[in-house]
Amino acid sequence: MFEELTRRYLHAVDRALPGYVRALYVVGSAALGAWQPGASDVDTVILTSRAPTRDDLAQLARIHAGMPRSPHLDGVYLEPALARSWPADGRAVPFVVDGELRTDAPCGELTPVLWLTLRRHGIPVRGPAVAELGVRVDPEQLRRYNLDNLREYWQPGAATLSAELAGVAPATPMDGGPVSWFVLGPARLHHTLAHGDVISKAAAGAYLAGLFPEYADLARRAVGWRAGEAERFTAADLLAAAHSVNAVADDAWRRFGRSAPGGSR
Repeated sequence: MFEELTRRYLHAVDRALPGYVRALYVVGSAALGAWQPGASDVDTVILTSRAPTRDDLAQLARIHAGMPRSPHLDGVYLEPALARSWPADGRAVPFVVDGELRTDAPCGELTPVLWLTLRRHGIPVRGPAVAELGVRVDPEQLRRYNLDNLREYWQPGAATLSAELAGVAPATPMDGGPVSWFVLGPARLHHTLAHGDVISKAAAGAYLAGLFPEYADLARRAVGWRAGEAERFTAADLLAAAHSVNAVADDAWRRFGRSAPGGSR
């Protein structure tokens, strides 16, 4: 699954930058037992032995450019000081998305959800066991991140989608990608708020069906589409997906929108 890709990466980086990568952990769908050939990338957390120099970054860019196009090896690089603090503020660190190294932009992957996934499910390819890393996840920070993400990212996206579908005939065929994205993504955040753990997109389908049975069939089909099944979707399905976002987000804020006694909203 991910072994060959990470082996190839480590061989390349060890030749170009001996001693630079001291640890590598697989997170994402592979760690959650939901990796799908042809659909999933390999997500990683890479711990380095030093802060990167300009030459280090140039070498890393060359290495990632030479990696396979599918699946991508994505992830974030943490220098030693950051690997002690586990930042969740989206600061600029070297990171790889869709196989491309980025070094001068905020890293949206630096979130409490990433560290929760690493702590609970991370798979060590190189380096000590995850339990020895001292990964810290602040429960309040995790709660706020998920709630804010639902309200500030998912709900505006759903509103834009609904506006774009105005006037579109309900039976108009639609691609399954956006349907799957809007149906399964928010349900994962709701599950984390409710249970303090991270689930795969496939598991999020069943979770959404339990929360809102009216979306059970759509969730089942979205999961099937991601697994390569010949599901067909229409504009009515995509609009229902947008509505599901609001149902999940509103329910999450109703249940989990208050902090501990004495805290603020």
